[in-house]
Amino acid sequence: LAGVLFLFCASAVAQRKDSIRTQYLAPVEVKTKAMPSISRATAPLQRITHEEINQLGIQSLPDAVRRFAGVSVKDYGGIGGLKTVSIRGFGAQHTAVTYDGVAVSDVQSGQVDIGRFSLENISTVSIAIGQSDDIFQPARSFASVGILSIETQTPTFEGKKQAGTVQTRTGSFGLFAPFLYFTQQLTPVFTYSANGEWQRADGNYPFDFNNGAEIERRKRLNSDVDILRGELNLYGSFGKGGDLRVKGNYFHSDRGLPGSAISYNIEADDRLKDKDLFVQASYKNELGKCFSIKGNAKFTRSYSFYKDYGNYIDGYVDNIYTQREYYASATLLYKPIRHLHFSLGQDLSSNDLKINYSEQDPGRTTSLSALRMKYETDRLIFITGLLATYAHESVKTGEKPDDKKKLSPAVSLSWRPIPAANWHLRGNYKNIYRLPTFNDLYYFRIGNTELRPENAQQYNIGTTWIGKLSDAIDWVDVSADVYYNKVEDKIAAISPTLFMWKMMNVGSVDIKGVDINVGMSVLLGKCLSLRVNGSYSYQSAIDLTNPEAKNYKAQIPYTPKHSGNGAVSLLTPWINLSYSVVASGVRYSFLENIRRNRLDPYWDHTVSVNRTFAFSESSALRLQVDFLNLANENYEIIQSYPMPGRSFRVSAAWTF
Repeated sequence: LAGVLFLFCASAVAQRKDSIRTQYLAPVEVKTKAMPSISRATAPLQRITHEEINQLGIQSLPDAVRRFAGVSVKDYGGIGGLKTVSIRGFGAQHTAVTYDGVAVSDVQSGQVDIGRFSLENISTVSIAIGQSDDIFQPARSFASVGILSIETQTPTFEGKKQAGTVQTRTGSFGLFAPFLYFTQQLTPVFTYSANGEWQRADGNYPFDFNNGAEIERRKRLNSDVDILRGELNLYGSFGKGGDLRVKGNYFHSDRGLPGSAISYNIEADDRLKDKDLFVQASYKNELGKCFSIKGNAKFTRSYSFYKDYGNYIDGYVDNIYTQREYYASATLLYKPIRHLHFSLGQDLSSNDLKINYSEQDPGRTTSLSALRMKYETDRLIFITGLLATYAHESVKTGEKPDDKKKLSPAVSLSWRPIPAANWHLRGNYKNIYRLPTFNDLYYFRIGNTELRPENAQQYNIGTTWIGKLSDAIDWVDVSADVYYNKVEDKIAAISPTLFMWKMMNVGSVDIKGVDINVGMSVLLGKCLSLRVNGSYSYQSAIDLTNPEAKNYKAQIPYTPKHSGNGAVSLLTPWINLSYSVVASGVRYSFLENIRRNRLDPYWDHTVSVNRTFAFSESSALRLQVDFLNLANENYEIIQSYPMPGRSFRVSAAWTF
């Protein structure tokens, strides 16, 4: 046998070589960002993509967020009204907002106005309630009860070196909003993208007002907006040298504040101007098989000018607020073995606030350190971690608050009991430590430098299932969660005497609830499909501050017991048609649950029709018409701030 093999090898060597020259190709590495699994997540995770946003006719980021279960958006009415996000009865100060992985902060009020972000360049919007499964994040991402993550689109070229989109929107109440996006590949390593949007509207929509004796037909005044957004991105892909992303974002708005719609108050002329600029950079690299690093740096400057035309001696009062933040973070991911991961993150931030009528000039330096451990197999995910918070306060004049420090644990689990079924059980616990905002500590006359941070506990138990029922029902996705939250040392403004208000720690709030999400895709034919999804939330948020008060065990303000949403989309080769509804039950605007403070339930219906005309593989025209609030209901999310009634919007977008 050895002799035969020897003769065979010798013969093969003696053969004449092929005349075709051998070419050795360099290896090609393809990278893409994998979306986390919603069904396997250890904590409730909800997501909406750019494609779904277009199908449902969603026209703004707040409208998209309103479709998440357990999430409420406070909207002060109109196109330019303030819009903040609350999760499961917690205040908006407990919700973190990240933009391409870097947190957006407002240390003055503690809440982020999500209306400032454009929807046109967004790839996905997701919200994680409790402990996120992604442990490779900055420490600040673990310091809130939930994270609203906004991810923008990453450039794709499909064989060309540049691409872009030109879009314009118009509609009711004087809306006009052109948008421009352009991206180009500069070199094999560097790519840049730029986008800009201008939005203007008079916003003076009609609404019905009940003055107690009759229904008046009024018009919302001083609701005009003039908004300019611009963003520039630089992407660097160095292969094994890592990935770099640098972003500059500018937001400028000049808007009127229409004020509350109450009797004998028709005129409104207060103004608010905002000029916000931030520059952020992110770097990520894998250092071999075991280690990965990620770093972020950010500078933010926010300028707000508020002019109040009241009955003042000088005719008006103007307040100017200027915030600055310097932020840096570093995160290390270590994978010693296949199923076990560790992460260590360190964040440092420095904030200051200058107010034209005050010489306090408060500042805060914050250190956040997060240690996380994750064990993951095909059937089990277990995550635990610890967050260390330290905050140093400083003021130029006046009393300085004490420094704050706290250790906050978290643990979460997801388990698939049956190996062959995509059914999971999950549970999680998280402790949150919310620092008082600068408004809480220093606001004119009512600020209190003795405030303690709010201490919150989160508990959640749930189940998820995703599968295929038949050939026609392509997939079904179901999730249900039961939760209990408790807030201690809640910060609120109360009146200890008849002549003054003061920010104080006023006791605790108990929050119990249920969130249910259902989605499915139905194949109606070879080219037809139907997508259905909906969610329902029950929430009992009880105030336990003072057993002797009238509001003891009452539902906390602006928290409905029942809320939900639903959507149906018909997708065809010719046209796409969708219907969606957002509903909310009874809410109360103040502490006492009495008729005077009651806000009626509402249903907001939207119908959207769109079609895309493809001219080539990379060129297409998309036309869309949306009909909003079909019932023409001037419902109120915030008391005395009526929302617009029936309206329409038309948009055209050319992609090249």
